[in-house]
Amino acid sequence: MTYIVNDACIACKYTDCVEVCPVDCFYEGENMLVIHPDECIDCGVCEPECPADAIRPDTEPDMEKWVEFNRKYSELWPVIITKKDPLPAAEEMDGKEGKMELFSEKPGEGG
Repeated sequence: MTYIVNDACIACKYTDCVEVCPVDCFYEGENMLVIHPDECIDCGVCEPECPADAIRPDTEPDMEKWVEFNRKYSELWPVIITKKDPLPAAEEMDGKEGKMELFSEKPGEGG
């Protein structure tokens, strides 16, 4: 099992999760985070830390696409281990549907 980040993170990018991750398996894009599925140790400490409820176990239905999505971008983006401020519109965007159209493939700063 592994944990993944889904589209609920897009345009929010809360980073509370990276602060508690014991193996530094989060990677930062311009407007969301992902988890490297091969680095995640399935400890689950990140899941309750996400205000947007964007972190889910891969054992839930239809998670295969998110595992591959997380794998792809974790190999392109820099690792993030430090908590940062969420994106400016995070509160407004939290819980919105259809956020994939806002997704950016650009890397974040990492750190």
